[in-house]
Amino acid sequence: MIPLRLVQSIETALTEVTAKSDRIRSCVSIGGGSINNACKVEWANEFYFLKWNSASKYPNIFDYESHGLKQLLATNSIGIPEVLKVGKNETDAFILMEYIGQSASDKTFWEAFGKQLSDLHRNTTNYFGNDQDNYIGSLSQSNTKHDRWSAFFVSERLQPLVKMARDNQRISQQHAIRFDKLFEKIETLFPPEKPSLLHGDLWSGNFLCNTKGLPVLIDPAVYFGHREMDIAMTKLFGGFGAVFYESYNRHFLMEKGWEKRVELCNLYPLLVHLNLFGSSYLYDIERTLGYYV
Repeated sequence: MIPLRLVQSIETALTEVTAKSDRIRSCVSIGGGSINNACKVEWANEFYFLKWNSASKYPNIFDYESHGLKQLLATNSIGIPEVLKVGKNETDAFILMEYIGQSASDKTFWEAFGKQLSDLHRNTTNYFGNDQDNYIGSLSQSNTKHDRWSAFFVSERLQPLVKMARDNQRISQQHAIRFDKLFEKIETLFPPEKPSLLHGDLWSGNFLCNTKGLPVLIDPAVYFGHREMDIAMTKLFGGFGAVFYESYNRHFLMEKGWEKRVELCNLYPLLVHLNLFGSSYLYDIERTLGYYV
């Protein structure tokens, strides 16, 4: 249920965005991930999606999410929920969005998903990074701009999390030394590509199949990066059909050897999970380091 202290703020927001007067008729809890509360709100015979959290615990998290969703939506390439309102009161922050009804996925869904993600990745710019930082899960994510992918990947993705893991004794000094050796080789490991607009956290929990059978992306960690990062993330925990990869490759051919770079790309989300959830993710990190160093 929405906390009573937040109800008035949400009803004021709904009145503003719908130009209708009503009160919240129902609030059905929905999974909001590991850090947020979420529900489906009924207002004036329509449904809306609401997420909220402490305003002080994760500063500006919903402003960053809104910015990322609007970046993705502006490409007109793949389904993205419309952000209706971001706000806060003295204790809580919230984001109010279009509610996406869901249906079961089928082959046509995966065909469309592969094609539409390739369309998203064709959106490019002249730098790796973004115009503001954001979050991946509950961790801050730096998007300082770089001209080269290798510099961005090392400086803004791997190094901060290696330091965090070392400071918190999640990895040893020997692990850190091996990462330093890997950093020296990164430039030679990735094929050159233009920066692509990425979802940034593309696992199976961050997409929906809407009532028309089409993909909708949620909970992004948006930046311009090497597109293999999104593709690799889809393989980290599974859940993406083979037709998805066939369709993507047909519309935007991956560079030769991309399958061998999946584990290299996934060092980043594995370090995220290591820092958030502990040592069960260390084995996969060690295996990848062992392959490259």
